[in-house]
Amino acid sequence: MHHDDFKFEPVHGLPEALPEGEHILWQGAPTPMRLAKEAWKMNWVMGYFVVLAIWRAGVSSTSVPLATAMGHGIPLLIAGAVVCLVIYCLARVQAKSTVYTLTNKRVGMRIGAALTMTLNLPYVCIGNAALKTSKNGHGTISFELIGGTRFSYLMTWPHVRPWRISRSQPSFRAIPDAARVAAIFADAAETRVHAPKIERINSNQGATGTVAAE
Repeated sequence: MHHDDFKFEPVHGLPEALPEGEHILWQGAPTPMRLAKEAWKMNWVMGYFVVLAIWRAGVSSTSVPLATAMGHGIPLLIAGAVVCLVIYCLARVQAKSTVYTLTNKRVGMRIGAALTMTLNLPYVCIGNAALKTSKNGHGTISFELIGGTRFSYLMTWPHVRPWRISRSQPSFRAIPDAARVAAIFADAAETRVHAPKIERINSNQGATGTVAAE
């Protein structure tokens, strides 16, 4: 695992030049509006202010004409719109600073707006992946890590699977065409995990090498 907040990126989204034999299969980033809705719950926030506005108008209607009472709810709707605009701006900043990468050997995630963090997840450290998609094809791919590999939920939010706090799962959040990206990951991970490697042994043991599964 590699974390490097400040090193210049020789390759977009990655902290180091790709070693020989490794190549990028896909790169992408969250869709800002989708990230605002999924991670920041923007629709729920707006709904909350709408309910408050209806409640305020209902209370006022008992003492003033209905038209006047409805006007009493307008400030709450404006406040809700402002809050949603702030949420969208935050989500947009996060999306613009994020680069998700799939290579033939690992998952890469450059995340963080104020404090940049790069996560490198070799396929051999990923036990399972979960895909959640919406009707328009956007979705989230979450990676379940095996062994002792762990990341802070708070440090990596919103690029984690929701509510998996004790064993956080780094995730590609709100990406377009998520099913296609998941297929690319599955093919690359399958190939990498089962790829053979050569282990050299001492020639005085009577052999030049042996093939072992990685």
